[in-house]
Amino acid sequence: MANTKVNMSLTKNPMPEQDPVVRTGNFDEVALGYTAEMAMSEAARCLDCKNSPCRSGCPVSVKIPRFLEKVREGDFDAAYDIITSTNSLPAVCGRVCPQEKQCESKCVRGIKGESVGIGRLERFVADYHMNKADKPTVEAPASNGHRVAVIGSGPAGLTCAGDLRKLGYDVTIYEAFHKSGGVLVYGIPQFRLPKEIVAQEIDNLQKLGVKIVNNAIIGKSITVDELFEDGYEAVFIGSGAGLPQFLHIPGENLMGVYSANELLTRTNLMKAYRDDYDTPIKHFHNVAVVGAGNVAMDAARVAKRLGAEHVYITYRRGKDELPARKEEVEHAEAEGIEFKLLNNPCAIRGDENGNVCGIELIRQELGEPDEKGRRKPVPVEGSNWVLDVDTVIIAIGTSPNPLIRSTTANLETTKKGGIQADEGGRTSREGVFAGGDAVTGSATVILAMGAGKAAAQSIDEYIKSKA
Repeated sequence: MANTKVNMSLTKNPMPEQDPVVRTGNFDEVALGYTAEMAMSEAARCLDCKNSPCRSGCPVSVKIPRFLEKVREGDFDAAYDIITSTNSLPAVCGRVCPQEKQCESKCVRGIKGESVGIGRLERFVADYHMNKADKPTVEAPASNGHRVAVIGSGPAGLTCAGDLRKLGYDVTIYEAFHKSGGVLVYGIPQFRLPKEIVAQEIDNLQKLGVKIVNNAIIGKSITVDELFEDGYEAVFIGSGAGLPQFLHIPGENLMGVYSANELLTRTNLMKAYRDDYDTPIKHFHNVAVVGAGNVAMDAARVAKRLGAEHVYITYRRGKDELPARKEEVEHAEAEGIEFKLLNNPCAIRGDENGNVCGIELIRQELGEPDEKGRRKPVPVEGSNWVLDVDTVIIAIGTSPNPLIRSTTANLETTKKGGIQADEGGRTSREGVFAGGDAVTGSATVILAMGAGKAAAQSIDEYIKSKA
């Protein structure tokens, strides 16, 4: 079964996926995954570079060339062991990590063609392991006698907890929702990240000995101070950024205006798309989504699957400046999402009953680059026009909920409302660490995981220094 011959194809093995016409009528996963033969062929495109530049682009330091070598040889079990030695959530990362901007952007094969499909291969290996009937028994590490509390069961919290448990710490995660997974379960649609996958990844951590307490709102049910009183020696705050941002334009209080957070939570966590759930959600006809990041693409594609005839993405810049992943934009376009670019909303129109009946837009031109290098949109005077819609979904970002920082003494925060923390997750309060969106505001899953991993190392050093 081993394959040692280098595959010099300039392009990746295509990822099989559902037909766009079919998939807009269901919530099943769009990408179907590689077969073993496809995976081995793709892994054979790796040149096994001496200095492994791809590793420098991975926030959780996966040993990429080593796991690719094992995939090429057909030893998928060994590949899984290599990945999970540094990454606690490989099936998640293989699906939602922006590899094209990270590990794959460093791949030498990308100089004269397409990079190796590292993310697709990570997903394949994780799925192969999950689907095995004879999975090896997980052995929980012996306790080292020290206790750590983790706030939030999203990617930062799960990663921090997993890394600490592997070091022998007794770890308890406190999760505000009734279901564990954070943004992985409420924020990312089923067709991009099946919730069964998230549940299995969490189950793997629980088998290691990580404890999870649900329906525990830190700052309300119990405070950070009380966690220390209960005997925890360190606390990691990975509570995410679940507070939606709004446009502050007329009409935002009309019926039919959603934050992307609300729409996605109702759909993903509360299963509004299923007939056997009674979660209320509006019947859409024509929908405008404001924003163009990954969350905006998710919201638009969800609206389409919920029955909308027309779904529009409105964004103040052009196609070259779209912040969403290229793959997500391509999937949205294939599914019939319509892009109204170089348009910025200035008001939401309502009818006599207080329902949305349109969104007023003003056309934009691109001027000089801003501080991030993106050309700044400039409104074209007198170019206002109205797009007829019955629903507006606002997807322009989120910020950290103020509950924890407002109930925890001596915890410095940033101007944007995040918890102030250094690269190791250390905050202004001794014994309290933080990472992920609770620090940075809305960012990617893999960056949150990297922050959780760095904090775990800092917590280990902190507790050892106190021993």
